[in-house]
Order: sequence, then C-alpha cells, then structure tokens
Amino acid sequence: MKEEILKSLKGVQTASRRLVSLEDVQIRQILNEVADLSWEKKDSILAANQEDLSRMDPEDPKYDRLLLNDDRLKSILEDIRRVAQLPTPLGQQLEERTLPNGLMLSRVSVPIGVIAVIYESRPNVTFDVFSLCLKTGNACVLKGSRDAKDSNAAIVAVIHEVLKAHQLEEVVYLAPAEREALQPILTAEGLIDCAIPRGSQGLIDFVRKNASIPVIETGAGIVHTYVDSSADLVKAKAIIQNAKTRRVSVCNALDCLVLHRSLLSDLPQLLAGMDEHHQVGIYADEESLKVLTGHYQSDLLHPANEEDFGIEWLGYKMSIRVVTDLEEALEHIARYSSKHSEAIVAEDQQTIDQFLKQVDAACVYANASTAFSDGGEFGLGAEIGISTQKLHARGPMGLREMTSYKWVVRGDGQIRNN
Repeated sequence: MKEEILKSLKGVQTASRRLVSLEDVQIRQILNEVADLSWEKKDSILAANQEDLSRMDPEDPKYDRLLLNDDRLKSILEDIRRVAQLPTPLGQQLEERTLPNGLMLSRVSVPIGVIAVIYESRPNVTFDVFSLCLKTGNACVLKGSRDAKDSNAAIVAVIHEVLKAHQLEEVVYLAPAEREALQPILTAEGLIDCAIPRGSQGLIDFVRKNASIPVIETGAGIVHTYVDSSADLVKAKAIIQNAKTRRVSVCNALDCLVLHRSLLSDLPQLLAGMDEHHQVGIYADEESLKVLTGHYQSDLLHPANEEDFGIEWLGYKMSIRVVTDLEEALEHIARYSSKHSEAIVAEDQQTIDQFLKQVDAACVYANASTAFSDGGEFGLGAEIGISTQKLHARGPMGLREMTSYKWVVRGDGQIRNN
C-alpha cells in the first residue's frame, strides 16, 4: 500500500505545478462544471451515502455528519458556486516598496502547494476541500475515514470526470480509507506541503504526534457560553438553545453553560423546552442540579463529574457550571477550552470587553450564538476547517488562509558590496 500511495503522491506533486498557470476563469469553469455534474449524478452520490449510513448506528453522533440528502447536497453545491465566484486570492500584491538601492520588492500571494486533509465521517468536506484548494491553486490529498468511503469515492469520481476533461485529474487524490494509509501521507516530506486534520481530538492528536510534515490544527470544539449577571435573559435563552440544539454534531455546538450564581433561579426558564423538544441531557454541578430538580425531565438530569467538563459532546448533552463572577468564569474557560469558540451573554460593556480581551480562542462572541463559527457564515464561501492554533491561520480557514506568499525582487543590475 505504501508504495502505491507514494507513487500517487508524486503524481499529485507534479500535477500541482500545472495549477499555477491556470487563469481564474478556468478555475471558475471547472468548479461550476463539478457542481452541475454532481447534481446530475446526485442519485449515485446519495446511493453511495446510503451504503455508508447502513453501516452506522443512527444513534451514533457521527451519523448526522455523514448524512447527505437532496437539500444538503444542493446546499453544498451552492457553496461550490459561491467559491467559484469569489475573487481569487492569488497574485495579490500584499506589500510593495522600493529600496534606496533601486530594488523593487513585492510580496505576492501564492498557493501553498499540496495540501493533505484528514477527516472523519463528513463527505461534504470532500467537496469543500476540493473547491477551496482548486480556487487557491493547491492540489489536494483527501484522506477520509472508512465511515464515508463509498460517499467519498462517488464524489471524487465526479470530480475526476470533470478534471480529466481539463487534463488535471491528478491534482485531486483520494487516498485509501484504511487507517494504514495515513502514515505514508503524514511522512511524505517533499511531496505534501502541509496536513490539516478535521475530526475528533483523537484524530487531531494522532496527526500532530505522527506527522513529519507541517500540520495546521483544526481543533475539536469544546465550546462555552458564559451568561453574566447583567445578561438579557431573553437573549440568553435564545442563544443557549440555538447554540446547543441547532445541530449538535458540529464543532461550534455548545458544550458547557457557565452561569453567574445570581441567575440560578432563572436557570429552569433558560432551559425550558430543551428536555421536552430535544431531549438534551444535562450534567449539572451541585448548585444547578438542585435548582433544576423538579423543573427538568428527571431522566435527563445528571450530577456532573469532573470529566463532564472539557468534553466535546457531539450530541444532545450539555454540562453546567455555576460561578461567582467573571473571573471565575474566565478561569473555568481557560482550563477546559479547546480555543475554538467561546461566548458571553451580558449587557455590561466593561464585562463584555474584558471577556473578549481575555478569552484565548479563535472566535469569541458577545451576545450571539457560537453557531456562526463557520466559513460560510463569515462570508468566506466555505472553509477548510476552524484553525485553533496561532501560526499561519486562526479561525475559519477560507481562501486567503489557503495561500502563502513569496517575495518578488526586481532589479537593474544591482549587486551587494558589503
């Protein structure tokens, strides 16, 4: 397997050099052709997806991530068309100046090269990665999981059909779904420029520990919302319930409600209906458990253990921690946060400003749901993932974050004498 993978990676690396000469009008054409053909062949894509779904327990939190249907596919293809129409991030003059010796310097945006994306149970990522990489002149290596192997194969077959007509088939490579295929990718120095893991904390940790190529972490989302004593309770209820129940299997979903002690008596109202309509399991600390008892469905109410904090639930579950003040809330978030998305609900501007300044996360919110942590919602067209690190990119990684730059130096015979 290793030899076949390395052979394919060499082909991708060679093909990536051809992407640099593509005009943006050609890239737009290819992306729109992929969207058109994918809709024409939606029956084969959805049938492949059903094969994957048939092997997964519907109660598994990953089931929703895996699921494709007409509406979801249509939305994904609309994203591809939006990416196609976005201005190209390539060839942009990021900086230019002339030195005293007459040398003209410019810093110009360029593709990263070959990007490997390792991901779990989300066939939409296959479309997203392809469209973002092509728009930015990058070749891509796709390493999906066994859960989505049929879906990914069907999607890449459509992509390859379009690329083949443009003599570009090798710029997208779908690696074998088996776990054994991962190591050759993570150690492909000189063939892959960076790896981006998207998935569970276990996957991200494995990639970081085993890669000898550069890694951009798109971290797990352990998401908190702090409701301050100054909060508008109508806003707070809407934000909590939207962040938790809108779509529980995504990385921006709420995992832990941090509540100011002065609002304890309002907690049943803030959670009203989450038991009846969504069956959200609550893992409550001692104070919140006492208040909720008798006001929340008993079989969904559990005393919280220490391990119930700092967990990405990816399901209809949520923990609650009661705090005395903002400082204690900040300490709790700093201890358990994955630095993805954190929110405060408050009306006191000084409290809001302190929270936004002190919380170390890729996305910080005041009086809004963390559900907005998404490349599409940020106006980026689509995203390769939410980067939780601080080098190169942070937050939703759209087109600009998929580029690097190079210095272009123009002279007229200058030489250096010192």
